[in-house]
Amino acid sequence: MSDSILTARGVSKVFVTRGDGAVFAGKTRFTAVDDVSFEVPRGGTLGIVGESGSGKSTTARIAAKLIDPTAGTLEFDGADVTNAGGRELAEFRQNVQVVFQDPFSSLNPKHTVEKIVAAPLDYQRLTPKQGRRALVRELLERVGLNPDHAQRYPGQFSGGQAQRIGIARALAVKPKLVICDEAVSALDVSVQAKVINLLNELQAELGLSYIFIAHDLAVVRQIADTVAVMHRGRIVEQGTRDDIFGRPQHDYTKTLLAAVPQINPEWELERVRMLAAEGAVA
Repeated sequence: MSDSILTARGVSKVFVTRGDGAVFAGKTRFTAVDDVSFEVPRGGTLGIVGESGSGKSTTARIAAKLIDPTAGTLEFDGADVTNAGGRELAEFRQNVQVVFQDPFSSLNPKHTVEKIVAAPLDYQRLTPKQGRRALVRELLERVGLNPDHAQRYPGQFSGGQAQRIGIARALAVKPKLVICDEAVSALDVSVQAKVINLLNELQAELGLSYIFIAHDLAVVRQIADTVAVMHRGRIVEQGTRDDIFGRPQHDYTKTLLAAVPQINPEWELERVRMLAAEGAVA
């Protein structure tokens, strides 16, 4: 069996919009994703990075089959799912779940946490052996939340806690692949680190594969095994994390890396020297 859980080959997405004004206004074609190919390592993480408008989120939605590609193919676990429908599509969606960027817009504010986390079970018509309520409590505990809070509502939680609810919901149907579409970009830096640590722990524990979409290279560096760099709808460079961050080849990748804030090593060395002189460093 291939060591890739998901493979995209030559995937493109063209959106067609009608111009404003008259009934006979012309149509405009916009290519959001252009001939993109990538593989998601089984049990590993593919990071997709790029600026806003580079096509990252459209690629994520194609990978999750929330939208269909205009061209290209998508394979999951060795089977072509490009045109999957009916039971085949339902099975795919059980195996592939999404964690969205803004937890407060992706969680129904009128539903309790229990109902939100159990929603995929209802969609898939699955009845857990240990019972729905017991499973929800187990999932909440697994993502670091108090299971006694299952009857609360999303608005009663912080941003980081709400994102953990989204992760618990994604895990409810025991997926093989989780697509994180800017899943930590709306969170404070300290909260981002905690959520990333949680994702890493869940991957080690459950053998999950991830597609991790982000514009923050520092975040991607913490979680990705392989990295694809997108620019204007195309993947301009991809490789292992060490290759992309240590030996970038494309000018756009180099530009992205150059834009990441860095601590001046000379300033840091001077700080250490000052502390040492004061007896603060052994």
